[in-house]
Amino acid sequence: MTNVAIPAGDDRARRRSERRIKAAGFPRDKSLRKFDFDANPNIDAAMVHTLAKCEWIKKGLPPCLIGDSGTGKSHLLIALGTEAAMAGYRVKYVLATKLVNELVEAADEKQLTKTIARYGRVDLLCIDELGYMELDRRGAELLFQVLTEREEKNSVAIASNESFSGWTETFTDPRLCAAIVDRLTFGGNIIETGTDFYRLATTRAQAERAAV
Repeated sequence: MTNVAIPAGDDRARRRSERRIKAAGFPRDKSLRKFDFDANPNIDAAMVHTLAKCEWIKKGLPPCLIGDSGTGKSHLLIALGTEAAMAGYRVKYVLATKLVNELVEAADEKQLTKTIARYGRVDLLCIDELGYMELDRRGAELLFQVLTEREEKNSVAIASNESFSGWTETFTDPRLCAAIVDRLTFGGNIIETGTDFYRLATTRAQAERAAV
């Protein structure tokens, strides 16, 4: 059997991509190739594949994935972040509550400026599960500082189970809520994943294929 030699340059590029994906801190391996768009027809597949080209990151624009739990938001958020890492961008994934808790601790330890700067340096910040828990005014203000640091310079991609009209339950100060929504939507793409359970539909489809 003939062994096919992998060009050294290709091998180095692959290792760099793997390091960027690992540094992003994704909790699971999710790719667009493994996403079943037929399982959730609410999602605009063409828009998602356009976003996978990462032009929005060059412009510092913010895509938002909005929909109920189990509709494929986190899968798409991680998949788009992975595409960005493979394209050479520095990416960081974080749960919204974890980010806010880290910012509060940093503020208490007088390390807030350093922490915000660290989150400001990555090319793409992926914030998952925004809207699952109510944030007090201090937590919301600290998150707003991170978003302001990145505004129109570096992209933020978010996934939320709440429509923007429901964000007043997460950010209880109406003016601060409006400012955060503005930061996360200005010039960006909004992908609504709807209310149909993607995971359930995918599991059924896999079971049906296995039974054939």
